[in-house]
Amino acid sequence: MLYVAIRAARKAGDMIARAFDKRDRLKITRKEEHDYVTNVDQHAESIILSELQQHYPDHGYVAEESDRVNQNASIVWYIDPLDGTTNFIHGYPHFAVSIGAWRYGKPYLAVVHDPILNETFEAQAGKGAFLNRQRLRVAEERNISNSIFASGLPPYRLDQVDQFQKRMDHCMRSVEGYRRGGSAALDMAYIASGRLDAYWEGGLKPWDLAAGVLLVQEAGGMVTNLEGAKFDIEAGDVLAANRDLHGQFLHLLTAADRLSNP
Repeated sequence: MLYVAIRAARKAGDMIARAFDKRDRLKITRKEEHDYVTNVDQHAESIILSELQQHYPDHGYVAEESDRVNQNASIVWYIDPLDGTTNFIHGYPHFAVSIGAWRYGKPYLAVVHDPILNETFEAQAGKGAFLNRQRLRVAEERNISNSIFASGLPPYRLDQVDQFQKRMDHCMRSVEGYRRGGSAALDMAYIASGRLDAYWEGGLKPWDLAAGVLLVQEAGGMVTNLEGAKFDIEAGDVLAANRDLHGQFLHLLTAADRLSNP
């Protein structure tokens, strides 16, 4: 299954990379305020679905640009064909193909492919996480004051701006720095590879995080919701870090949320 998923991600990624140099031909449609889909997203998704469904026709599929199919199956694939569409549209070379398979409601297989840097992050449950076949481990930083974290606010969740600002204020006073990548899949992959120390965000979609959760876990990290409880793929609230920093960021986020809900 992993080989098939990697092949699907790379096929889609090759097409995306070629299209990136021809963005003047893009066809852009607005789904919601500040949330867009292009013909490249749709083409990439069709490539991935075709590759997976010919091998696994009985599996379930939850893809960003398509209707959900057989989502009560024992194995369900979550597909984001182009995570970071806004970056892609603007010519900002930071986006990825994200494919995650969950088995009986638990993360089972993950592929995140960056077509610009030609980096393929992969993981299987119980078998570790890898970047271009090199083993990954989360960062070892234990002091939050030396850490850098990533976060963001989904464009379709502008109702959460005030809460997001309170969380950011609490975190920024305690850390070394902040990064805003614009791709949840790559943020999670960067946690797994130790490039980032922590990542949190609220209100994401299942396909944004399905692959990244396993990457972080298999690299030795911890993934929960923003209250420290079990991660819920449908809720889409996530906090990922090594075990030492996870508790420190959770303390800050909890304090910020108390101010939002006195």
